[in-house]
Amino acid sequence: MSLDFNRNHFDLFGLPQAFALDTARLDQAYRDIQAEIHPDRFAHAGESEQRLAMQWATKVNEAYQTLKKPFERARYLLSLNGVDAMDARNTSMPADFLMLQMEWREALEQARAGKNEKTLRALEQTLQEQARGMRAELGVLLDEQRAYARAGDTLRKLRFMDKLLEEVGAAYESLD
Repeated sequence: MSLDFNRNHFDLFGLPQAFALDTARLDQAYRDIQAEIHPDRFAHAGESEQRLAMQWATKVNEAYQTLKKPFERARYLLSLNGVDAMDARNTSMPADFLMLQMEWREALEQARAGKNEKTLRALEQTLQEQARGMRAELGVLLDEQRAYARAGDTLRKLRFMDKLLEEVGAAYESLD
């Protein structure tokens, strides 16, 4: 096995370090590496080779899962550039976004309390549109502008959006 444990996830799969990612290339590279290093191929090898194959399979799976998910990919890109976007000490958010958060949470609670599916669907659509816009903004900030601090701010907002969308999903279940 000639793979290098020090390579970053993008290099491992032969992909450029970018938020915009060719997922078909990622999937193919993942399958190619898996075919080469899958632990079953080393069933009759020595114990150290089996252990190394298992370590590689674990690293490749972790790298693939990270790059496959836009949120995790952005977070990883930021970490490669020295930004810990999810640092618990950095909770700052712009005032206008905080106001929107409060409005969305209030709308969610009203829809849940009133068992109003129509309002819940409208809120979900709004939140999904906002999240799509944030993912597009991340692409520009990371790939074009290399504005990593601002991308970290956007990623924190996106984390909030994802959590709120999960709450909307749970609210649907409570309507039954």
